[in-house]
Amino acid sequence: MSTYRAAQVTAPNGTFELVEREVPQPGPGQVRIAVEACGICHSDALFVSGGLPGVSFPEVPGHEIAGRVEELGQGVHDRGWRVGDRVAVGWFGGSCGHCRPCREGDFVVCPDLTVPGWAYDGGFGEKVIAPVDALARIPEGIAASDAGPMACAGVTTFNGLRRSSARPGDLVAVLGLGGLGHLGVQYAVAMGFETVGIARGPEKADFAKQLGAHHYVDSTSGTPVAEALQSLGGAKVVLATAGNSGAIADTVDGLAHRGELVVIGADTDPLDINPAQLLLSGRVVRGHPSGTSQDVEDTMAFSALHGIRPMTESVPLDRADEAYRKMLAGKARFRMVLDYT
Repeated sequence: MSTYRAAQVTAPNGTFELVEREVPQPGPGQVRIAVEACGICHSDALFVSGGLPGVSFPEVPGHEIAGRVEELGQGVHDRGWRVGDRVAVGWFGGSCGHCRPCREGDFVVCPDLTVPGWAYDGGFGEKVIAPVDALARIPEGIAASDAGPMACAGVTTFNGLRRSSARPGDLVAVLGLGGLGHLGVQYAVAMGFETVGIARGPEKADFAKQLGAHHYVDSTSGTPVAEALQSLGGAKVVLATAGNSGAIADTVDGLAHRGELVVIGADTDPLDINPAQLLLSGRVVRGHPSGTSQDVEDTMAFSALHGIRPMTESVPLDRADEAYRKMLAGKARFRMVLDYT
């Protein structure tokens, strides 16, 4: 019997344990991926805690997967995939294909979206069975340890910016300089935006400039963030990567007329925004989901072209619990990655 290793939790918020499992066979329309790396996202906590409906235990999370196609299920060869192809799978782990959003081509908001680690075992294991529509090709020059985070953190920030109302030369602010924000700043600069990094503390100013930001706003300086943004002319777009509703709401009055707040940082607390803040200047607040497999490919191609990479710390699979706890404590700089190579 052929086996592989996986890191799993057997109860909500449990400790990760390493187990041996029998290698599964892909079904029709599926492939088996030999995982080479998997990023650890803060959203993994939703699964590890059992905080989402339908999560079952033992739980193997991980939706920042990069590896190689190892075996094809029935019908996959006809869709252009071959054994050995380098692929990534992110939050978008497949869609139903027949609901109204899917029929409109808006696959990422499919109500039956299948997310790795939720709908099926994720990348905290050396093998993953994934549907073919979840696969994104990894371009030459992108390492697996970089491709994994790009399939979630990368595509979410890249797609959030390119689908925003901002155009080259516009003032764009990125709230937060963590796992999402440090990529968001790099993408904003490469897209030609006048880029503002917003974070807590003066010590992060040099880091923001290192990422390419033209301006830095210290949210602890005593000057309100909105006032600082208005002093720069007002932001056409604020990309809110920080999972803090208070910090997100503090940026609204820093938007220019018809400015747009794009929320990608998750928090369960309500946003303290009153209608007058939006109505008088025609401002827009919207949430932005991740992106399809094609969006992941676009993200990686853009990153390869502009030399953009996530900042990662790689550890082996047997240190999955340690790496997950470090992410959870906010001590990751800036993406923890399980590396199986």
